[in-house]
Amino acid sequence: MADHQEASVTLPSDPASVHAARTYVTDVLAEWGLPSGSEAADTVRLIVSELATNAVQHTFGQSPTFTVDIALDRDEQLRIGVTDSHPRFPKRLPAAVQQDNGRGMVIVRWLTVECGGKLTVRPTREGGKTVSIMLPWTVPVAPVPAD
Repeated sequence: MADHQEASVTLPSDPASVHAARTYVTDVLAEWGLPSGSEAADTVRLIVSELATNAVQHTFGQSPTFTVDIALDRDEQLRIGVTDSHPRFPKRLPAAVQQDNGRGMVIVRWLTVECGGKLTVRPTREGGKTVSIMLPWTVPVAPVPAD
């Protein structure tokens, strides 16, 4: 398998695209060796779901599409970025705020840190932003069948 791999998909900013983004990332990572039922795959699936949901819900119609980029440096790190064309960066809510939604980035930050990773938000040249996570790449070792 190659030492560096990349994949990307651009989807319409529509609620149905959140599922498509999750499925795309899960399928790509399975091709790269991460079993879809593993704890790591479940964590990545949740992170992608939250980032894609933000790209759909919080761009206020100013981003007709969003792009999910995946890059893997074998035996080192996995990077997943979600890019939209809305210039506003995600806002961190105070812990005391009581509301039914708006906790997506809290979840993403917590999961990323829990996995030993890093979250970044940076502007794009076109005036939008990319929210990225970097996680250590670890593929579960398959058990050796007993004879």
